[in-house]
Amino acid sequence: MRNKVEIQARLAFWREALAALRKAYLALLDGEVKSYKLKDRELTMLDMPSLMKEIKEAEQKVDELEALASGGNRRKAVAVIPRDW
Repeated sequence: MRNKVEIQARLAFWREALAALRKAYLALLDGEVKSYKLKDRELTMLDMPSLMKEIKEAEQKVDELEALASGGNRRKAVAVIPRDW
């Protein structure tokens, strides 16, 4: 299992990335700007669907890392198959 320091570092990174993606999305949505520069990418209104997909992926990553940081499992079992040995 990864150590807590590494998990916290990854969590801080993904939270920061998520905040930047949300800021870009809201700026484009409000019509404040016609294009938004995010690091080396320039986003326009046409990029909104792909930006929303990236936000959802970042949210999932943050949720997974928060579960790991709190000591919980990353994923839960969805089914059990009984065996008759």
